Amino acid sequence: MALVEARMPAVPSLPLGPVQYDRQYVDQLNNVLRLYFNQLNHVVGRLVANQGPYEVYFGDEGVDAFGRLRVSNPFTLFDSQNRYAIDNQFDTSTATGGTATYLSNESSVSLNTTTSSGSEVIRQTYRVFPYQPGKGLTFLGTFVMAAPKTNLRQRVGYFNTANGAFLQQNGTTVSFVLRSNSLPTPGTPSDVCTVNQADWNVDKMDGTGPSGRVLDLTKNQILYMDFEWLGTGDVRCGFYVDGRPQICHIFHNDNTQTAVYMQTAILPVRYEITNTGATGSASSMKQVCSTVISEGGYEATSIDHVARRTTALGTISTTFLPLVSIRLASTALGAVVLPNRVQVLPTTNQNYEVALFKNATLTGASYAAVSSDANVEADVSATAMTGGTIVQTDYVTTSGSGGAGILVAPTGYNFDLQLGVSLAGVSDIYTVGIRTVSGATTGDAVGSLSFYDLTQ
Repeated sequence: MALVEARMPAVPSLPLGPVQYDRQYVDQLNNVLRLYFNQLNHVVGRLVANQGPYEVYFGDEGVDAFGRLRVSNPFTLFDSQNRYAIDNQFDTSTATGGTATYLSNESSVSLNTTTSSGSEVIRQTYRVFPYQPGKGLTFLGTFVMAAPKTNLRQRVGYFNTANGAFLQQNGTTVSFVLRSNSLPTPGTPSDVCTVNQADWNVDKMDGTGPSGRVLDLTKNQILYMDFEWLGTGDVRCGFYVDGRPQICHIFHNDNTQTAVYMQTAILPVRYEITNTGATGSASSMKQVCSTVISEGGYEATSIDHVARRTTALGTISTTFLPLVSIRLASTALGAVVLPNRVQVLPTTNQNYEVALFKNATLTGASYAAVSSDANVEADVSATAMTGGTIVQTDYVTTSGSGGAGILVAPTGYNFDLQLGVSLAGVSDIYTVGIRTVSGATTGDAVGSLSFYDLTQ
């Protein structure tokens, strides 16, 4: 089978036309167009000259992580922009004087360290993002790093403390890093797969590579990474250059290891700036925008799990009481769990308001694993609740059960409702709360909260 590379010529810049007709301008325009169409003709000629079956190659950047031609059907799993405030989809951890400051006129967050050793700021998404085998997973993140200096380390990427890939500038050394909790010692996170800029195997970004660009991380950059996980695929890393992705380094993992190259591709987005020792001056890195995309769509199918209260909750009055709650098990903080539907059946004649709360404070909660899914724990013992954010409401009477559909067609799963985890390892909690609309009569009810676990 013949291999033909169909790399299309760049669209030419046409000369500006004069106010009045000018023969020299027409000749110049014709020359530009003639050259362009000659280049197109060359590409087409190479295609038709190959007889029989042949493979057309569109370049590494023209295909996804699995070698399929890229088309415009990405499925967005996550997006972040700091338009009016610091994006609250990220948790923030600071140490030794580190701060995170909102830059309203730049829609950015400034991550600031002092000169002290150990000064640090970490911003990481509460959510991790589901990978489906056979589909490429793409991360894009924009940033501006601080000027390199001794004892200053900066990182941007798709990673956590155990697994993932990221761009690192440590002092003056720029690297792509593949972190693994699987290799070389299972259960021990390692950055052994660190490749410095001088060793990148596609474009070193030193002016000599295919892009011709000299990388300057103190200027705004669009970092690009995609994953062909399946436990053993490639990880491609690079930057956008003039509107096009330019791969700089590929981590090749097939036919090289005796175990998976990292434990999972279900990971968060993370930005870090850390003083590994005292620095000569304070430093600031800007976090701008980021997204995680499943290339080739996302198959929205999963079985439904249910956490339920089977014994009626009594003495319901005008103050919300907790009916049933769910959270991630401490052993499954990387699970992708989304609430689906709230159902409530009142057993006393009254009018009720039913609400789904996020991160209410519960009194007397006692969690146990959901029988069909050990990744999730449920509580039906709590006696009171305060605070939290209402994310959905419904109104029911004794005339029938109340069902509140959280999964809304045609967009599929509502990933914004996914259970997240803080940097301290604390899971979000969803609680079904119920109260009577009037205090004339107390009420009683049973109910359930169903959910999807996309990692089971």
